[in-house]
Amino acid sequence: MAGNFPEVWKRRVKEKLSTDHVAKFLDGIDELEGPVNVDPITDKNTINIPLETFTPGVLLNNTTYPIDVEDHTDGSKTINLDKIQTKATRIAEDAALGAAYDKIDSATKGHIKVINRTKYKKAIHAIAPASNSASTPVILLPANYTSDHVYQALVTLKGKFDDAQVDEDGRRIVLSSRQYNKLLEDRNRFGDVLVDHATGKVNKLIAGFEVYTYIANPFYTSAGVKLAWGAVPTTEQQASVAFQVDNIGKKTGILKQYYDMPTTTGQAHLINYRHYFIALPIKNEAIGAIVEGA
Repeated sequence: MAGNFPEVWKRRVKEKLSTDHVAKFLDGIDELEGPVNVDPITDKNTINIPLETFTPGVLLNNTTYPIDVEDHTDGSKTINLDKIQTKATRIAEDAALGAAYDKIDSATKGHIKVINRTKYKKAIHAIAPASNSASTPVILLPANYTSDHVYQALVTLKGKFDDAQVDEDGRRIVLSSRQYNKLLEDRNRFGDVLVDHATGKVNKLIAGFEVYTYIANPFYTSAGVKLAWGAVPTTEQQASVAFQVDNIGKKTGILKQYYDMPTTTGQAHLINYRHYFIALPIKNEAIGAIVEGA
């Protein structure tokens, strides 16, 4: 066994977390500025986010001087990053000899998959609005909805974003699997628009929204209220989630690897991981949802 076994494996897992089982709907969103603060005792990861709340008054064709002065005010918000932990994996001593990437990837792919799936599922839940409001519109689809209903809901959502003066650039819609499939079924109108058949990837725009899809979007009640994180849906319906990229922040915290060397009798390594991550709206605005019909 290579003497630097733990360090090599941790470095490889950190690399693979950024490339494997990632959710495309967060592509291009910059990491929040500022360092991650790590508690030396608990490893709790936090970040302080400066919130710009000052909007200056606007003067048109002004002829009065001196111009009025307004005070500049700032705020900040402390965010706790989500902690994601995996259960330990037992790796036989023979299988761990050396540090070849194929051995590392085989032993750790389950950890990478569950960490990323968990953090992105939590991210889309956090981005989705809690309930309907002027700045966080929630559109309800009828029962037995069709592709026409989904398209009309997107147009309605566009109108709500327009009314709230959400920047047109960077609007995204993360379609639920069922709503996405409804559009695909209508290939003449939407199938060829949504999918690049040469690559099989989602692309294009609908009603000004960049189109993405995700299989683990949050659920809502028939009244348009988001189901709490971790609650198991019963009669609730899944939703598509919309947002404007400038209002979304994400931050990657530390990756901590726990490692036990082989014992005399066990003759196997034990390894697992703790990872911190957060994605959320900076302000409770420029987000929306389209809830599936019951």
